Amino acid sequence: MSEERPRPDPEALLAAVGKTGRGRLKVFLGMAPGVGKTFEMLSQARRRRADGTDVAVGVVEAHGRRDTEALCEGLEVLSRRPIAYRGRTLLEFDLDAALARRPELLLVDEFAHSNVPGSRHPKRWQDVEELLDAGIDVWTTLNVQHLESLVDVVWKITGVRQRETVPDSALERADEIEVVDVTPATLRERLAEGKVYVPETARLAAERFFKAETLNALRELALRRTAQAVDDQLVAALRQRGLEGPWAAGERILVLVGGDPMAGALVRAGRRLSDMMMDAPWTVAHVERPNRPPPDSLSTQRLAEALKLAEQLGASTLVLNGDDLVATVLDHARRNNITQIVVGKSARRGLRDRFRRQLAPALLERATGAALHIVTEEPHRSAAPAPASPALRGGWLGHLAAALGIAAATGVAWVADTYADNVNLALIYLLVVLAIGLRFGLWAAVSAAGIAAFSYNFFFLDPRYTVYIGSGSDVFTFTVFFLVALAAGWLTGRVRDQAAATSRRAAAVTALLAASRRLSAAPERDAAAAALAEQLAAATGGRAAVLLPNGAEIAPAVGSPEAAAFTTGDMAAARWAWERGETAGAGTGTLPNAGWTFHPLQGLKTRAGVAAVEPEHRRAGTDPRFVQALLDQGAVALERAELAASAADAEALRRTDRLRSALLNSISHDLRTPLSTVLGSATTLIEYGPSLTEPVRRDLLDSIAEEAERLDRYVGDLLDMTKLEGGALAPRAEPLDARDVLRAAMGRVARRLGARRFERDFPAALSLVRADAALLEQAIVNILENAIAYSPDETPIEVAAYEDAGNVVISIEDEGPGIPTAELERVFEKFRRMEEATDRNKKGAGLGLAIAKGFVEAMGGRIAAASPIHAGRGTRVLISLKKERRLPS
Repeated sequence: MSEERPRPDPEALLAAVGKTGRGRLKVFLGMAPGVGKTFEMLSQARRRRADGTDVAVGVVEAHGRRDTEALCEGLEVLSRRPIAYRGRTLLEFDLDAALARRPELLLVDEFAHSNVPGSRHPKRWQDVEELLDAGIDVWTTLNVQHLESLVDVVWKITGVRQRETVPDSALERADEIEVVDVTPATLRERLAEGKVYVPETARLAAERFFKAETLNALRELALRRTAQAVDDQLVAALRQRGLEGPWAAGERILVLVGGDPMAGALVRAGRRLSDMMMDAPWTVAHVERPNRPPPDSLSTQRLAEALKLAEQLGASTLVLNGDDLVATVLDHARRNNITQIVVGKSARRGLRDRFRRQLAPALLERATGAALHIVTEEPHRSAAPAPASPALRGGWLGHLAAALGIAAATGVAWVADTYADNVNLALIYLLVVLAIGLRFGLWAAVSAAGIAAFSYNFFFLDPRYTVYIGSGSDVFTFTVFFLVALAAGWLTGRVRDQAAATSRRAAAVTALLAASRRLSAAPERDAAAAALAEQLAAATGGRAAVLLPNGAEIAPAVGSPEAAAFTTGDMAAARWAWERGETAGAGTGTLPNAGWTFHPLQGLKTRAGVAAVEPEHRRAGTDPRFVQALLDQGAVALERAELAASAADAEALRRTDRLRSALLNSISHDLRTPLSTVLGSATTLIEYGPSLTEPVRRDLLDSIAEEAERLDRYVGDLLDMTKLEGGALAPRAEPLDARDVLRAAMGRVARRLGARRFERDFPAALSLVRADAALLEQAIVNILENAIAYSPDETPIEVAAYEDAGNVVISIEDEGPGIPTAELERVFEKFRRMEEATDRNKKGAGLGLAIAKGFVEAMGGRIAAASPIHAGRGTRVLISLKKERRLPS
């Protein structure tokens, strides 16, 4: 029995397909400056050029090394772009020139370099990403200390905190990593010989960064990181081929962060742990507790930066909700098979921290089945004062109110104790504690309880005016009072804080619901864009705008509270967000010098536009999740409006196709007969004219004239229907007598009556109507021709006019076969015909009644048909027009 063929991993195949059309990235990785990364890159590039590869140098930093400069000779070096910055002109890598040149291989030195403000991207690795997306192969260089996840580790090793960093995800996308390695002794020799830095700089570097033990540690980091990358590439290749191998099995990491200074360090620690566990999936989570007051703006900013850093390093992020922090974390861990939990343990700074239990010990007691990793705070941060909690920093008014309230309670208790007997003074204090808790929250209530206990003892327990309590019963009374006051303050404070948190959530949900309703009710794209701009401006407290696609470009559509004026840099960021689907502008990694932040509005299937928010005026404490929810709803609303417009266009196109099909059918059947008659009669006259008798020649000429008139009517009907369909009909209303119009219409069709006859029924006097005489006459002509075509010979066609209270009614009645009742509603449709006409040569194209209906309704009138009239036969067509209003004389 043959073995089953291994099946490739679908995710690995999708990842491979995602790289189709993308350039290849090769990184020359070293442990420190001076190991020869740039030299090796240039040497290999020269060999590739000798093999016929189109090689160009985008930017190479030789740092005055002659051997490196010599290797650039013979290679095409692209010119750099001058950028003015702080009174100086600096030369930077010209990304646009490189994209226009499009070499097969481009050399871009110093992957972690920070670009001069004013560049398209703040970091060079982002320039490289754009080159790769354009299909250009790129070689670059990188020192291991510039990796974002290793910043804290490198700081501990070298004492130097790196400011220029590269996200680990950027290195993970490299197709090839080559370690350029020398021994620490060799590197120190190069440093001493002046091959790395100038002599004075080299001496200082040898004493600090380039110590042997430091270089050994950095070398180990470089080799380990490269080995991890090689292992990732091997795993990806094996998955694509469907081969089994040593995958990471079952390890899932959860990193818990808050708004404290340790948030960034915890994220980096989670990334390192993921690397050590063969790229195990990891999640960065924050727990919101409804029973706690909202965090201050600094904590909110720290948390947002930590979550953003986590996404850059490849983690998924989420926000959990629960009053019990430990239970919430452990419940999530059990439901999501978390095996590793990373938490931080900060130094205890204040009295409140001394008595508050930290998360790490609580998790250690209750966690089961998961390993707990505790990251302690770095020593250099312990000196920094901890930010005051919102309850303490912003609650001084509450503590002051507690003191004043207890003072007032003491006065009331003093009066009661002086002028009344057996008054329970403790209840007066408890009432004030409850009031303080309900008004100012938890910690103000605790302060009130403490001050109340002291005041009750000092003023009312013997011996008075001392902190000493004289009797055992008073000690018991004081203890019970203090515990009751503390419990009451604690409970009322928690109730108040929970009510405030619930109110904030309800307000957010209500605002989101209102925004959803407005966006859902928007009938078209511009209305949806206006609603989204207003909601964003209200949510952020600043200006907002929405840009919509206009052909191949993106253009400002609406703004709130006023139209936005975007600079050239702003529009560049907007186009980037539109084309790439990535947030750009102020506060982002792309074009950060723009004055606005541009968010792509990604719908369910398509990108609907770009939303712009002005960050300078954004309200403090704005919840980014609420803003993101608005953006998502706005994108869906815009997409729905686009789909509705597309559906309307599709329906119009469908109707046009039906009209075109009917028109072609009509032309092929109804126009071909008169053309054939005209052609046959004319040919007969040309070929046999002299031999034909005069009556025959006259008959042929009459046939040509009659069929030409028929063709003229058909073409006129088609032109009239085109005007109706295109909305180009503009009636000229004027007062007129309907009887005059009827006489003119009957005169036009008199030649086609044959053996039929008109019977008139006109009153002696008839009110005027306001209508277009030409359109009304043509509508009546079409109805009369229809009556003639379907009436038997020797039958009358009755034409009548009369009026009621507000209208003048025109009635045209024939004695034809009539119209089935089920067809009465459809008789005015285009190309709609009932039975064959009595005179086949006078059968129309089925447009007469449709045109009559269009003309009458364009003048504000109504038209209807009734059938049968008598004895199961006959048709009556009624036209109703409003009377002309006459001003009183």
